Amino acid sequence: MPPRLTYHFCKVVGGMAFLGQLVSVSRRMAVLVSVNVGLPRRVDTSRGPVMTAIFKSPTDRRLRVEPHNLEGDRQADLSVHGGENKAVYGYPAEHYPVWSHELGRGDLEHGQFGENLTTRGLLEHEVCIGDVFSVGSTVLQVSQPRAPCFKLGIRMGDPSFVRTFLRGGRPGFYFCIVESGELGVGDEATRIDRGSTGVTVHEVWELSYGGGTDRERMKLALEIPTLGDEWRKPMLARLAG
Repeated sequence: MPPRLTYHFCKVVGGMAFLGQLVSVSRRMAVLVSVNVGLPRRVDTSRGPVMTAIFKSPTDRRLRVEPHNLEGDRQADLSVHGGENKAVYGYPAEHYPVWSHELGRGDLEHGQFGENLTTRGLLEHEVCIGDVFSVGSTVLQVSQPRAPCFKLGIRMGDPSFVRTFLRGGRPGFYFCIVESGELGVGDEATRIDRGSTGVTVHEVWELSYGGGTDRERMKLALEIPTLGDEWRKPMLARLAG
């Protein structure tokens, strides 16, 4: 039986030969139902003019996955968005009908939450931080959940939605790019390795903002190098309390 492949968090690996060496560790498939991109633009708000790229539009084109972005996609504020550990944002399509029901809205469209990849078959309670997926000719690794900023409220036309989203327990997940390539709508996302800690995206949310109290799991989650301060600080505060 071949050895199980292990990846370091968000380590960029070069060469197409890498793809030929991948060993699938899961037969469960997921799929991209929408690929969404957008460029920074000025939006007038009650806070004054704001530059934001949260307005993403679906595209049927196959896109190049660049070192820190999808082709045709950029972030407006690189101090809090983008970069190696927030290069691509994925959000489950399964959450759309739930939000539509809870918000009483029928106008939610793919890309509504600022995601680049609208997925089906990848849910937060099943996806671990550090999981590695082959998508098209690209390899992506889950780096952390998404903690929203005020710009999500701009996109939704409701400033209070930022808090609603954070409390909802459906944060989606960021990917870093392990191997550049191309992807598009209909591509399968095949898990090819599991995160070494076994901590799921939902568990990180639960431990930081959902009332989780398992101190040992907090300590384990804090070992994840790609986890941002927005997730670390609540856990550190609980451990210190």
